[in-house]
Amino acid sequence: MESLKEKKVLISGASIAGLSTAYWMNRLGYKVTIVEIANEPRMGGTAVDIRGKTIDVVKRMGIFERLKSNALNLEMIEFKNADDETEKSIIIKTKEVEVPNDEIEIERTKLVSILLDDLKNDVEFIFNDSITALNERKDDIHVTFKNGSQHVFDLVIGCDGTHSGVRKIWFGDETKYTHFLEAYFSISIVNKSLVKKDTMQFYNVPGKAYMLNAYKNKTDIVFCFLSEKEIPYNYRDVEQQKKIILEQFVGQGWRTAELLEEVNHSTNFYFDKFCQIKMPSWTKGRVALVGDAAYCASPAAGMGGALAMEGAAVLADALQKHNGNFELAFQDYNKNLRPFIEEVQAEAELNVREKFIPRTEEAIRKRNEEGF
Repeated sequence: MESLKEKKVLISGASIAGLSTAYWMNRLGYKVTIVEIANEPRMGGTAVDIRGKTIDVVKRMGIFERLKSNALNLEMIEFKNADDETEKSIIIKTKEVEVPNDEIEIERTKLVSILLDDLKNDVEFIFNDSITALNERKDDIHVTFKNGSQHVFDLVIGCDGTHSGVRKIWFGDETKYTHFLEAYFSISIVNKSLVKKDTMQFYNVPGKAYMLNAYKNKTDIVFCFLSEKEIPYNYRDVEQQKKIILEQFVGQGWRTAELLEEVNHSTNFYFDKFCQIKMPSWTKGRVALVGDAAYCASPAAGMGGALAMEGAAVLADALQKHNGNFELAFQDYNKNLRPFIEEVQAEAELNVREKFIPRTEEAIRKRNEEGF
């Protein structure tokens, strides 16, 4: 697309959303720059599920076979009681039962590495920096960086997560768009198997949930709890966040003491509220948002990475269709993706209340009997 060869786009965030968007924008012919506040791309986090339409996206990106060859092999989901007895088990995969070809679970770090491999020679990366101001003019958008430098781009795309800096600067404060689902969660990734490999375990008491997911000699430890009111905390203060989890779960049964000890010493820890981002438009002027920055569905959807990749492809398809006319493309992006996002968000809200964190013993028993 010759007309796009001289166009420059700035992407904020070297996340799955940012790297996927960079892939498509580069393929369309844009000169792509990625700015990332951290000193390296965003690694870590729980595994990513890729299924449905997102499978078509990764095939178009030429990475399907690499993802498939690095896929995790979840074999069993178990629902535990306080005596560590299995009340219900769901067999996901055996030698006789294969996971369908249209479903891949992969470590987030591996997915990011695969995306990076395809981009590293084609895209400019700026680490340890961020956008502090945006000034749109008739033919471009003027960007000021934290380091004091200023540059001009044709488009800016915010792929910088639920707490997006681009969204705050350009669309307004986070509180305008955050929809709290009355629950919190933490994820700790430890380098040991705390349950049988390729097994996921769930344990609940009313209003609280535990999940263990063991794969490749690692275990994700997930704690969730309901809270009608929001808890004030600094989302950059990990020790404060660990304290919230320790106070919420101390004295509980099952394997709580052992798991809290792991969390306390974990160097790979993440904490946040279950929330969704709901915006009337994901674009304004020459700025668009992709992924959690635009339409976070919360981890209860289990689709954060997939929605980011799909959103990046929908945006790129719209720009290609309109030959780089961003105003028409942004209209299509908002219209074409929204029904799917609203469906996923509605399902995630239901998951929090009924599947992940049931409020009563009766609801826990029902969920354990029925599974997911």
